[in-house]
Formats: sequence, C-alpha cells, structure tokens
Amino acid sequence: MKKVGSLIAVISILSLLLVTQSFAQRPRWRGSGGWGMGTQYGRMYDPKTVETIRGEVVSVGRTTPMKGMYYGIHLMVKTDKETISVHLGPGWYIENQDIKIEPKDKVEVKGSRITFEGKPAIIAAEVKRGEELLRLRDESGFPGWSGWRRR
Repeated sequence: MKKVGSLIAVISILSLLLVTQSFAQRPRWRGSGGWGMGTQYGRMYDPKTVETIRGEVVSVGRTTPMKGMYYGIHLMVKTDKETISVHLGPGWYIENQDIKIEPKDKVEVKGSRITFEGKPAIIAAEVKRGEELLRLRDESGFPGWSGWRRR
C-alpha cells in the first residue's frame, strides 16, 4: 500500500510539473506577433514615402525584423537601379495566401521606402505578379493581417 501511495505522489508531482511547464512556454497564437500597426516596426510604414518599383525577384526568405517578433517573409528584388529588400509581412499570413512569390518572378511592388538596418528597404502594401495581386496593407498602411479596426 505504501508503494501505491508513493507512486500516486510521484505521478501527481510529475503531472503538476508538466502543466506548469506548458504555461511557462511562450504562447503560439496567430496574433500580430509584433507585426501590428501599433508596434515599433509597424510604425515604420509611412504613407508619405510610398512608391512603386518593378523588377525581378532574386530571392525569397525569412527575416525577423526586430527582437521578439515572429518571423516574416521578405523578397530581394532587382530593379534597373538597385537590388532592394521588400518586407511582406508575418510568415503565418504570407504563407497562407493564394499567391506564392518565387525567385525569377517579375513583380511590381507598391510600398513605403524606409531605411532598415542602415540600408534601403520597402515595406510592401501590394505585390503584383502578372494579373495576380497580393494586397498586404490599405492606403494608410494598416496591415490586412490585423483584422478589424475601429473607424
């Protein structure tokens, strides 16, 4: 009987440790992940610096723009004048869109030109490939992945 009581105590303690460990882990939700409009990164988008570039996608990759953010997807686009990083948005959002941008695609990108880590970059509002359009932000820069907002 003493062994059964000890076994129950050990199982109870292990169960309690597992439950508390799961609460201690970083939550994995599909919120903004640091990509919302009110975040430091989100405020970098400036409607006054919006421009349109045309070029060929050189590469598609993951990036974590700032500490604590969920990874995002960015393109390197070669234009007639430069090769520039184009930030699309959070990986979970971009990877669940119907349009998939790949290297060698010819694209037209409309977005806000910023300086990021000392280099020019564009935070994309839309990416057009042929007749397909990937709309990421509205005219004021509000991200599509942020859902409903008050007017």
